[in-house]
Amino acid sequence: ELDRTALRKLIFADSEQRRWLESLLHPLIGAEIIQVLARAESPYAILVSPLLVESGQRQMTQRVLVVDTPAELQIQRTIARDQSSEEQVRAIMQAQASREERLRHADDVLVNDRDMAWLDAEVERLHNFYLTLRGGQP
Repeated sequence: ELDRTALRKLIFADSEQRRWLESLLHPLIGAEIIQVLARAESPYAILVSPLLVESGQRQMTQRVLVVDTPAELQIQRTIARDQSSEEQVRAIMQAQASREERLRHADDVLVNDRDMAWLDAEVERLHNFYLTLRGGQP
């Protein structure tokens, strides 16, 4: 089994190792994404990718939804979820597109800084909007 914690420490401590791993994995991941999207039978598909901008996966999409969270809240949530150190989380964030760059690519933005009830309602609203865009009924 893959030790994600050890891998995360290695690749975000050494940018050369990270670039090597990305050059190896991104083409494989891209090919898999294309296959999965081609098999999708739903009115729309969601591609969840923390490296959408950096990896070139943006060209596989028709719209981009950015789930945006203030940086400090993102750090707190990631530490709680992954038991990572603040330093590790900041290194990961530093290696990714900036918040501003992600927002520049966004067609839609969901600010995730409230409670789950609010988030559920916003997801439902966006779902209905995406169904409408695809010619379906909300």
